[in-house]
Amino acid sequence: MSTPTTRAAAPTTQQLVVLALGSEEYAVPIGHVQEIISYTAPRPVPSSDPCCRGVISLRGKIIPVFDLAMQLGVFAEPADDQRIVILEGPAGIAGVIVDDVDEVLEVDESDFEPMPQSGSAAVESVVEMKDRLIVLLAPDRLLEGLI
Repeated sequence: MSTPTTRAAAPTTQQLVVLALGSEEYAVPIGHVQEIISYTAPRPVPSSDPCCRGVISLRGKIIPVFDLAMQLGVFAEPADDQRIVILEGPAGIAGVIVDDVDEVLEVDESDFEPMPQSGSAAVESVVEMKDRLIVLLAPDRLLEGLI
């Protein structure tokens, strides 16, 4: 008769899209990224939110576009070749302006460290990888604050 063997639980990983704002790195789970497009100047619209840059038309849909650096309180000179990352979540779809999209990383969930008080509900945790600290954003909370 054989004895049952127990298997160690496989580490759970998550794919993250790494975004640059100035010299800082942020990330969002890939499942919340609808697409990444070249920067197109949004058409200004009246808004009480100073982070709202306006709207763009993306394949016939009107998408609000927000300044992610301003939303997070990161102050850096905008890059010449910015991108708009189209995020989706329960609150809806919105674009956020970033300086660049660096890469897609696969990260073990055990590598996430809880974020100490940050002042932003959109910040979820931090991932330390070699000499990098990447701040993980919570797209659901970020979009709730924007839309």
